[in-house]
Amino acid sequence: MTGSPIINAILFTLLGLVAFLVALAVAARAAGFDARKAILEERNVAAAIVVAAVTLGVAWIVASTMH
Repeated sequence: MTGSPIINAILFTLLGLVAFLVALAVAARAAGFDARKAILEERNVAAAIVVAAVTLGVAWIVASTMH
C-alpha cells in the first residue's frame, strides 16, 4: 500500500480490527440470545464456549484474509 512497512502494519491492523468488530457484532445479533446476560448473570458455560468459538473463528478468518 505505502512505501513504509510501519504504516502498512498500522493500516492493516486497524483494518483487521474493524473487520473483526463488525463481524463479531453481526454474529452477536444473529445469535438469538443475549450472550452477555447468559454468560455473566446466568453463568452459562455452554454460552461462553459458543461465544469463544465464534470469536476465534472470526479472528482466524480475518487474519487469513489479511495475510
